[in-house]
Amino acid sequence: MASASEHTVALLAEVSSSSILLGQGQEEYTTDGSLDFNGNPALKHRTGGWRACRSVLATEFCYCLAYNAISSNLVTYLTGVLGQSNVAAARNVSTWQATCFLMPIAGAVVADSYWGRYRTMVVSCSVGVAGMIMTALSAYLPLLVKNGASFTSSNVVSAQDSVLFLGLYMIAVGLGGLRPCLMSFGADQFDDGDPSERVHKGSFFNWYVFNMNCASLISGTGIVWVQDHYGWPLGLTIPVAVLAVGLFFLVAASRAYRFQRTRGSPLTRVCQVVVAAVRNFGVEPPADSSLLYQLPEDDGAMKGAQRIDHTTDLRFFDKAATVAVTDKEAAALAPSSPWRLCAVTQVEELKILARMLPLWVTIVFFYAVSAQVSSTFVEQGMAMDAAVGSVRVLPASMSTFDMLTIVVLVPLYDRGFVPAARRLTGREKGVSDLQRIGAGLAMPVLVMTAAAIVETVRLHAAPGKISELWQAPQYALVGGGEVLTTIGQLDFFYNQAPAAMKTVCTALGFLAIAAGNYLSSLILTAVQWATTTDGRPGWIPDDLNEGHLDRFFWMIAGLGCLNLMAYVSCAGRYKYRKAC
Repeated sequence: MASASEHTVALLAEVSSSSILLGQGQEEYTTDGSLDFNGNPALKHRTGGWRACRSVLATEFCYCLAYNAISSNLVTYLTGVLGQSNVAAARNVSTWQATCFLMPIAGAVVADSYWGRYRTMVVSCSVGVAGMIMTALSAYLPLLVKNGASFTSSNVVSAQDSVLFLGLYMIAVGLGGLRPCLMSFGADQFDDGDPSERVHKGSFFNWYVFNMNCASLISGTGIVWVQDHYGWPLGLTIPVAVLAVGLFFLVAASRAYRFQRTRGSPLTRVCQVVVAAVRNFGVEPPADSSLLYQLPEDDGAMKGAQRIDHTTDLRFFDKAATVAVTDKEAAALAPSSPWRLCAVTQVEELKILARMLPLWVTIVFFYAVSAQVSSTFVEQGMAMDAAVGSVRVLPASMSTFDMLTIVVLVPLYDRGFVPAARRLTGREKGVSDLQRIGAGLAMPVLVMTAAAIVETVRLHAAPGKISELWQAPQYALVGGGEVLTTIGQLDFFYNQAPAAMKTVCTALGFLAIAAGNYLSSLILTAVQWATTTDGRPGWIPDDLNEGHLDRFFWMIAGLGCLNLMAYVSCAGRYKYRKAC
């Protein structure tokens, strides 16, 4: 079974070179310790690469299509079918979506600690399909009443509520395993020790986000149209079928995948270093790093693992690897008490996370700005002229410019910019991940500046006379920022993560989105509280013509400048784990 190939199969012999002779031909193995479906060292020409990633991308496309088909129009279902109020529906959707972005942390821990990425994905996708069946069933309950089933109209809404929310939170659990694992598992299909495969890995992240936005575009238009014109039973059955197809794609290519071993709970390993460092608080780390404790090469815990060299910063954590007893006692102590003495590699894993944390905090602000796409930008559009010729464009539909920008820019970036920049800089990806993220973090300033200018013009014009098409630049700038920031940070966290924490660090990207939404809510609440004193309508009243939404946008632009300065400072001090 695939799970055994990820973390329970014992190799009969170590592969010390990248190739051996088999019969008359030369079979080349991967250099990163990956295994095939049967638990043997993975052969390059039979496993991994784009042959395996096509199935991963197909599964990702299906899950994004299915998820967005439900989330895009869920408010309408809650208010129109279940009769919830606008406030209750908005609260329920926000809570569910926040859960969907928080669950990947739990899924990542399970994948890195116990099940491995493949098994976690298969189980999670199955749970997601079951959840979508429950969600679709909630739409069929009124038909059961109509056809004389043992439901009455008095309790059908209550039954719909129960079935729907059970299904929605089963979907959240399913996404918790799929979201972080699909991306890191896809990246695992490329060998870090092969320069040509490393280049393809950078492209994989670009096409992953491209796929995601194509799926969002289709679900937000085509499937939402089906839900509005052909009813909810059909509109919620389509996502079930789509995700089931995605599960089929995932399982069908099982023998083409490369698998990585699990190495125990990453959170436990981090906690062990912290506890050991505190216990050794009074011990001074040696000046010679070779005196720090390190597991021998023939130790079972190092089998197939990547040793991380010692670094000189964050020396407090070096206390966890400082041997305060005799060598004989240390050899007996370490295997039984990792809470008192940790290997250098384990200490360095924590240092890597500590270095990434300040950068992650600055990235959160980008998603606080992108959250305006579904909130203040829509409210601004509602106060503008929605007529485009004879067609009326809904304000929420303006986000199509965001997705279209991503769909257009990703191929241009991957096929045009990267090769050109590679010739100039000599870097495999053209520019470093931190440079790419930094360019993306400059976008919130431009986005909010564009939005503030549009709002200033709108306030000085007659009500409803400014076309909402003037919002197109700010939506397009958000899309450009996502191409740079979202793809860049996912690539960065995966590549810089220790081997035992790949999935957890990938999940940090999704956690940043959730944190950005919470930060946006916090900023809006603070602004509302600060600007509505003494009976004033505030900056963002129900009637925007009486408020100053432009001041809010200018404030966010200013905060964006400060955030960019903080990021540049953190990025300048960051030490790459390896050349990037």
